[in-house]
Amino acid sequence: MGATIIEKIGAAHSGRDVSPGDIVDMVIDARIARDFGGANVVKNIEQNDLGIDDVGSTFFTFDCNPGGSDQKYAANQQACRLFGRARGIQIFDINKGIGTHLAIDVGLVGPGGTLVSTDSHANILGAIGAFGQGMGDQDIASAWANGKVWFKIPKSMRITLKGQPSENATAKDIVFACIRHFGASGLLGFAGEYYGPVAESLSLDARITVASMATEMGGIITFFPPNDEVTEYSNAAGEKTWTPVYADEDAEYSRVEEVDISGIGPMIAKPGHPDDVVEVSDVAGRKVDSVFIGSCTNGRYEDMVAAANILRNRKVAPGVVLKIVPSTDAVWRRCLDEGIIAIFKEAGVLLGNAGCAGCAAGQIGQNGPGEVTISTGNRNYPGKQGKGEVYLASPETAAASAVAGQIATADAIPDKPAVFMPDTRLAAKKTKVHVRATGGDRPTKVKGRVWLVDMDNIDTDMIFHNRHLAITEMSEMGQHTFGNLDGWKDFPEKVGAGDIVVTGSNFGCGSSRQQAVGCFTSLGVSLLVAKSFGAIYERNAINAGVPILAADLAAAGLKNGDGIEVDLTSGEITLLGSGDVVKGSPFSQVQMEIYQRGGLLKG
Repeated sequence: MGATIIEKIGAAHSGRDVSPGDIVDMVIDARIARDFGGANVVKNIEQNDLGIDDVGSTFFTFDCNPGGSDQKYAANQQACRLFGRARGIQIFDINKGIGTHLAIDVGLVGPGGTLVSTDSHANILGAIGAFGQGMGDQDIASAWANGKVWFKIPKSMRITLKGQPSENATAKDIVFACIRHFGASGLLGFAGEYYGPVAESLSLDARITVASMATEMGGIITFFPPNDEVTEYSNAAGEKTWTPVYADEDAEYSRVEEVDISGIGPMIAKPGHPDDVVEVSDVAGRKVDSVFIGSCTNGRYEDMVAAANILRNRKVAPGVVLKIVPSTDAVWRRCLDEGIIAIFKEAGVLLGNAGCAGCAAGQIGQNGPGEVTISTGNRNYPGKQGKGEVYLASPETAAASAVAGQIATADAIPDKPAVFMPDTRLAAKKTKVHVRATGGDRPTKVKGRVWLVDMDNIDTDMIFHNRHLAITEMSEMGQHTFGNLDGWKDFPEKVGAGDIVVTGSNFGCGSSRQQAVGCFTSLGVSLLVAKSFGAIYERNAINAGVPILAADLAAAGLKNGDGIEVDLTSGEITLLGSGDVVKGSPFSQVQMEIYQRGGLLKG
């Protein structure tokens, strides 16, 4: 039986044949810490007296706050600089751009290679047929110290893009069609592979756009088998020659899907959910306050050209702010050399330094209460890019909307821009909450009071909002738990030490932030039970020694305040009121070992 792409990469980097579900130690070719997670990586290395396996494969990338405009970010960046200088680690500082794009463009990794980063969109490397995964700071510290990390080989899904889109469809519209097909968790736990004539014809920049949104479908990664153009680009980028990896003709896939993209046109994701995708025509005419073009999804050169083609000889609508942030300094300079920057400035664009921009709350791109924004980013979870409403769209639709002053497509820009009256903005009130400390031993049976958070797809911004990403002290995290989840913002005031959180599927989807795990530890929560967990969140919890268990308690009739007892070894959950027993997934050997020693880096 043949092997899929992820199975071949896993085998090559673990020195053994692999199958879905196997847990292997996988060698990592490029190991990256960003500015928001880097300080914690440094802290983990220093507190545990760890070395660096290979400084030539170890990097810092400062892309979340390339202006260093936040004091905590600035402090974290400087801590990383000092550590990097002392250990001889290369730093891609605040003037370089997005780390995952740099990894591709300067050849840190190529087809068939492996990369980890404190970036939940590290799976963007699937665009060149390489494996990339976002991981928490303990994982990255372990990779820096050991050169490898434990990894569970995922199931593979073959995805065929069927049909031909319309002429005005973009790569962003293609991936929107995929998200509409799969939903927020349709790829949960899978490594996908894109096939079909359209997939094969996509440029590298377009492949990056599509690959970057695997996370928003719950996927581990989505691969594009590299064509000659991609392979030649990768091999010319750095000093190493990379050998592409392709699935065998007789590879076995756990699922085979077709996504029909026939005739699709411009599409848009409505505020709050990247998977709430509709035709742009369905919401055309909605007045907008601001537009953002950039991010790891749409900050490439082709995206800049697409925006410039619409903005040439036009002006941004009065009262509308158009913010553009190229992905890397190389893209910025090329745009400068070719006159694209001049087009932007003549149109009235606010141009930012290369970097992640609004997605990371560290640069231009955020919006305020009541503000309606069109963004080319990959996420529009409530609060992710500010306190207003965020629609996700292609650069073409975003630029057209900026000129129109309302949601519009490139082929339907009105002669006169929309005029709107200003709204009254109300500042949100801040609530002080009590921070509870935690402690305890390592029991294999956990008993406690239930808090039933009966929702699916609770993302990390709902658990621990990105405006608090610079927090590194555990004692400060608890007060922000569920601070962006409607109906649960008072959770830190109500929860008690030893309580258990029970929730739905895909819990912790979204970002790689470790704080979304640490906040529960800060409050003394003894156990998290969910129908399923986001892939990165699951790793972060296991590596932190936080007990999590997958089980479907939807039909158990639980309510807040009920008591349950959970056997981590067997996975059995006993409802103390009725005596009923529900079977969940027991701890794996790796999870139990890490749990018993108090975390991945302990012992």
